Amino acid sequence: MPTPCTEDPPWPEPLRGRLAVGADAEQVADAILALWAELDQALNPIIGHRGVAALYNRSLNLTAARYPWLAEGHQGVLAAVDLGALQAALSHRVPAEAAVGGSALLQSFHALLCSLVGASLTDRLLVSVWDQPSGAAPAQDNAS
Repeated sequence: MPTPCTEDPPWPEPLRGRLAVGADAEQVADAILALWAELDQALNPIIGHRGVAALYNRSLNLTAARYPWLAEGHQGVLAAVDLGALQAALSHRVPAEAAVGGSALLQSFHALLCSLVGASLTDRLLVSVWDQPSGAAPAQDNAS
């Protein structure tokens, strides 16, 4: 049975294992940006960079209702994920706040993708991102 989209994501806390204890805001921002780059790389072959950007922009709009500082520096809807603006927003917060806001953005993205394609397919598409150590390339699905 697929995981319902309304429950917490079945993947681990996005930043677990990617940050050292006592990481500063810049390190938190770097870890979150690395996750976004991995998400883009994993989903690009399926929905393209513009598709990932559209989901990112919608997720950002949803998350900014709770964390308005996340949207600072973003210039409307873009054809690519604006990692520079996200990095600036995250690195100007205290580390705990950057981690919470960045994780909320990732969870909004997961929930949005889940609502569009279902929990089972979302989990399958994103497992390569959540289950890898920082800096590793997403696994390719070579199944025929």
